[in-house]
Amino acid sequence: MSKFITKAVAVGAVAVLALGAAACGNTREGEGKTGDAPKGFAADSLVGVALPSKTSENWVLAGDLFTNGLKEAGFKSDVQYAGASTTVADQQAQISTMVTKGAKVIVIGATDAAQLSTQVKQAKESGAVVIAYDRLITNTGDLDYYIAFDNFKVGQLQGQALLDGMKAKKATGPWTIELFSGSPDDNNSAVFFNGAMDVLKPLIDKGEVVVGSGQKDIKQTAIQGWKAEGAQQRMDSLLTSTYTGSKTLDGVLSPNDTLARAILTSVKGAGKPTPVVTGQDSEVESVKSIMAGQQYSTINKDTRKLVAETINMVKTLQTGGTPQVNDTKTYNNGVKVVPSFLLPPVIVTKANAAEAYANDPKLSPLTK
Repeated sequence: MSKFITKAVAVGAVAVLALGAAACGNTREGEGKTGDAPKGFAADSLVGVALPSKTSENWVLAGDLFTNGLKEAGFKSDVQYAGASTTVADQQAQISTMVTKGAKVIVIGATDAAQLSTQVKQAKESGAVVIAYDRLITNTGDLDYYIAFDNFKVGQLQGQALLDGMKAKKATGPWTIELFSGSPDDNNSAVFFNGAMDVLKPLIDKGEVVVGSGQKDIKQTAIQGWKAEGAQQRMDSLLTSTYTGSKTLDGVLSPNDTLARAILTSVKGAGKPTPVVTGQDSEVESVKSIMAGQQYSTINKDTRKLVAETINMVKTLQTGGTPQVNDTKTYNNGVKVVPSFLLPPVIVTKANAAEAYANDPKLSPLTK
């Protein structure tokens, strides 16, 4: 399966989960257009940043970095987090308020990728430029840009790390695994999952990798809201139903660090041997776990770089320029292919953690 088709299908898969309708029929349309973006604006204009609830360390860090970085660049900023509820209403209201306040650029880390088209249209009609941050916003032709780490590559790295870790423990298969994916209202969840399956499915088809429970569909593997308790409960259930007696679990595909730690807590509670477990986000507790030989891997997606590149986009727009993009073919949101700027993710295991975090003052000391 090609990288292009897989990403496009991932967007469609999330749209199916969120809206009950497929959205991947136009995956080969032309490049996305940014529409009538403003030709520059005052240097001290308002920039709105709408982020989801504080479900991970990286979202908390992003808010702080946007607040400080936009101020340093001379802009006024309005940085908001959605509440902890499972609805998108908070974020919808926050974006509408940013439009009313006259924001020239609105950066959105979507709470629900499929439920913001009305607010994005409102922003566009006001003359604002809309940038999807980290999570692609679906089902709207009014989105201007998307900036993120290459999330399909993240999934591929996770799938390969799972294989590498299992092979290091047991040289030959078959290896028995379980699959987890993120929240169905987060567009990235399907992109991560499809990237991992791009690596794993050929071996599953050959019988070299076996999904012990048989639960291979993303609807079966999804964890609503990326909640740790949801992952722990599902892992508890899998261990009880599938891994009784001497049956061994070799590895678990986990899409992020929060879920990875919950999965490991479940396994430990059941008194089972520690499987190879992947992750993402380089959270402090997971880096500690990796160095202690528990969690096998994470992904380093340096939030500092992602926020800095987003602010560079805003600066370019302020002067009337066109922001740099490096992908104008891949990220179809169901209506258009959105011009995107993608940063490269880095896989991290105990073997390369010191090198990967050498320039990170928070994480580098943990690798000593």
